[in-house]
Amino acid sequence: MKVLFCSPEVYPFSKIGGLADFSAALPSSLNHMGNTVYVVSPYYERVKREYGKDMEFVGEREIKIGDEIQIAKYYRTTYNDVRYFFVSHEYFNRKYFFNHSDDVQRFLFFNLAILELIPLISFYPDLIHVNDWATSLVPYFLSTIYSTNSEYEHIKTLLTIHNLEKQGAFSRDFESFFGNRNFTYIHLNNVNFLKTGIMRSSKINTVSKSYRSEILTKFFGFSLDGALKSRQFELYGIQNGLDFNLYNPKTDKYIFKNYDISSHKDGKRINKEKLLKEIGFEDNNKMVLTFISRFAKEKGVALINEVIEKYLKDDRFYFLVIGEGDINYEDHFFKLVDTYPKNIHFVHGHNHETSQKFYAASDLLLMPSLYEASGLNQMIAMRYGTLPLVRETGGLKDTVIPYDEVTKIGTGFTFENFDDEELRDAIDKAVDIYYNKPKTWDNIVENAMAIDNNIEKMAKEYNELYKDIIKN
Repeated sequence: MKVLFCSPEVYPFSKIGGLADFSAALPSSLNHMGNTVYVVSPYYERVKREYGKDMEFVGEREIKIGDEIQIAKYYRTTYNDVRYFFVSHEYFNRKYFFNHSDDVQRFLFFNLAILELIPLISFYPDLIHVNDWATSLVPYFLSTIYSTNSEYEHIKTLLTIHNLEKQGAFSRDFESFFGNRNFTYIHLNNVNFLKTGIMRSSKINTVSKSYRSEILTKFFGFSLDGALKSRQFELYGIQNGLDFNLYNPKTDKYIFKNYDISSHKDGKRINKEKLLKEIGFEDNNKMVLTFISRFAKEKGVALINEVIEKYLKDDRFYFLVIGEGDINYEDHFFKLVDTYPKNIHFVHGHNHETSQKFYAASDLLLMPSLYEASGLNQMIAMRYGTLPLVRETGGLKDTVIPYDEVTKIGTGFTFENFDDEELRDAIDKAVDIYYNKPKTWDNIVENAMAIDNNIEKMAKEYNELYKDIIKN
């Protein structure tokens, strides 16, 4: 099969979330299965700065946005045996991704530029795989502007929803940019990119089976549950997987000591000792909790802030934090560092190398999310022998087996409701087992490290879904 895979971010070129990892790992796996998958993404300033020397200019195409003609320039490179194409324009000459005043033009341009790449490189795919709102207009334009072009008429589309809350909703003043007046793109009197993709894609999927069910409800549907219910028989759930080559404690070049399931006790002990020494903490026997996340309400940051201070005050564990986002959450973590400098260490921003060190050195990872379409952090943590503590939602519910003291089965700790008391109870249970039942803790660690969340399993499901879409 020939597939054009479209994403607003792709690791290692650009990354603000798990979509970047997904956009790198899935095309690579599908290519290894005998398909031809090309990836297209914006040529952000960071991509140009760090990878420009490896780029080859492909050509340019005219893109009409309203009454104006914009020029899309295209570059390509090969990384890990995957062919990448990047769309260049002044729209992307700034910090990558979203939250810019001209996002409606930026990503409307990007969607049209994706379709104009096809004749430029003479690659007419069987399927175009789009991801989240930033590429959700491709199916619409394919069925309107390009509907009379016979070279496009066979192309099918798949929309993968990673985060339903982010929809690309803009003022209806931009309606003229769409060229064909149509209520497909209107939702709550706004232009809505994601709703357009939901209604016009050949099929839709989410990145876990539980999230697929959740988004059909009013609470998790973020006003698009009606649109999704109208397509529920073309809506699938495929659990995200983890790139076991990228996330492997046995070969990870960023951690202090490599290890595997048979050597995890010594490996994690050495990683903890060296990391704690590096950040200035002294007690190697103390439990280490970690929170690695974008700081947003859906990540459960407020819930953590409700409960964590008492543990820090009582000196129950070290708390390591990596992330950025909502300024109020950032300020709170900075204040905690000022108040409890001997118990909390906060790294502001996103840093892959530091994150890997934290995974290898930590005992417990917190993910008390309000909702989580899939989640990768809990899978990375288990791979590195760090037990996840998660709320039972979306992909977290699908990938973490709560430890049961009767059956002795489990890969981590869970709680059901978005409630500070339930989170506190789950933390207390984990802390008690860590300090008082070390053999039990080691058994749970081995259970977690033995879980197979390899992305190859996910790729096989996408491969079958692609075949089904193309066949029908």
